[in-house]
Amino acid sequence: MTESLEARVTAALARIQNPRLENDLLSAGMIRDLKVTDEGRVSFTFLLAPEDPATLVRSARAAVAAVDGVRKDEIKISVTNPAGPVRATHGPPQSATANPPVPPAQQPMDQPNLGKIIAISSGKGGVGKSTVAANIAVALAQVGLRVGVMDADVYGPNIPRMFGVNERPPVFGGKIQPLEAHGVKLMSLGLLVERDAPAIWRGPIIMKIVNQFLRDVDWGQLDYFIVDLPPGTGDAQLSLVQATHVSGALIVTTPQEMAVGDALRGAKMFERVGVPVIGVIENMSGFTDPETGRRFDLFSSGGGQRLADEIGAPLLGSVPLQPQLAALADDGLPVLIAQPESPAARSLRDIADSLQQKTAGRGVALPILRG
Repeated sequence: MTESLEARVTAALARIQNPRLENDLLSAGMIRDLKVTDEGRVSFTFLLAPEDPATLVRSARAAVAAVDGVRKDEIKISVTNPAGPVRATHGPPQSATANPPVPPAQQPMDQPNLGKIIAISSGKGGVGKSTVAANIAVALAQVGLRVGVMDADVYGPNIPRMFGVNERPPVFGGKIQPLEAHGVKLMSLGLLVERDAPAIWRGPIIMKIVNQFLRDVDWGQLDYFIVDLPPGTGDAQLSLVQATHVSGALIVTTPQEMAVGDALRGAKMFERVGVPVIGVIENMSGFTDPETGRRFDLFSSGGGQRLADEIGAPLLGSVPLQPQLAALADDGLPVLIAQPESPAARSLRDIADSLQQKTAGRGVALPILRG
């Protein structure tokens, strides 16, 4: 008799060992609510204790994806902390549906009108994350896609300046109307507060801002919803994945090891909450003298590829240093608009193309966090 798809998925998960517990995931009770359909869709809740390695989630996803008959783009893993530490148990594996986890403090809301929700993240400031986010959005809009950008960097909202908009958004019918520039819909805290207002925001206020931008803004129907996050792994990141289903994350870094190390922590955060990292983008990768053709690696080299290798994600592209890039951003002109055939613009356009290919048919992740 042919073994069922569910049995093969269960067997694949049972082969993964938790080194802390010296037991497999099923026997340790770390897999809950396992569901496998005949069409190859797989979903389950992963109970990951703080002391467990986050790489177990990636290993579980890879093991399930390797099972013949499973649709790789239809694997949904909800990651949550157990009520107490997961303890090693012996004997037969526990039922995957026994002892379901306590419901999360906030259930992510489905927002199909936003299309694919892509988080743009960096481990530290100053790596050009907002510049990358703005130009990827423009590149997607230039090929006819409906794109929105939510500036969730509440501490340094730079998206309005980069798109050259500064007027206050109107409100119609109780809904905030996003502004639009270069074919992209925009919303930012920078459009709602005075430019010199100090950014002193506590966690609950940040969560309220993120939720308001998601639910009270009239985004219309979009194909891609780009979220420019603040650097690091703080309240804005957690608020986003608690509030809605994020399709995936892009990690922006520069080549030097310090930036790569900080970006690694950001990637691990997304891994822990069950949001797949679509790829790594290396910014400021080098400068080529247009007169001599000589390349200068002003910020070291190869950091983006090293980060991609460590987290098991592809390097989507490297954006070279380019004169006037910062000045163009200050003037509200993304490089794809001002210098569309420049090396940086071509690289960013290729990255946007890769993003489209990587997310074609992608289902959203279903993160669950405990409050």
